[in-house]
Amino acid sequence: MYHENIIDHYENPRNVGALDKKSTNVGTGLVGAPACGDVMKLQIEVDEHGTIVDSKFKTFGCGSAIASSSVATEWLKGKNIDDCLKIKNTDIASHLKLPPVKLHCSMLAEDAIKAAVNDYKKKQQKASA
Repeated sequence: MYHENIIDHYENPRNVGALDKKSTNVGTGLVGAPACGDVMKLQIEVDEHGTIVDSKFKTFGCGSAIASSSVATEWLKGKNIDDCLKIKNTDIASHLKLPPVKLHCSMLAEDAIKAAVNDYKKKQQKASA
């Protein structure tokens, strides 16, 4: 039986959708887990002060993967670009009360956050070059 936090984020996912991946202030992370077939796209929109003002996701996967994505996007909003790297899979797993067999879902979310931040930073370097 899944915890109510997982069920809530699975049945009522927050921030589903997409941002303009071509925009220089949008970072996109696309990650997958070959073992289970889950694929997660997580995007962040960052303002001129380095604060995440919006975050969206699209996930193809199980309820735990969708819930992990949903929580991640909620936690990202309002954070500084560097502070969001402090969000760990263990925090997501703990909040959702993920069963051990589903811990890879929270790891996928952490990887997606890192990939989105890296994409954003690469765009910023190109823009200032």
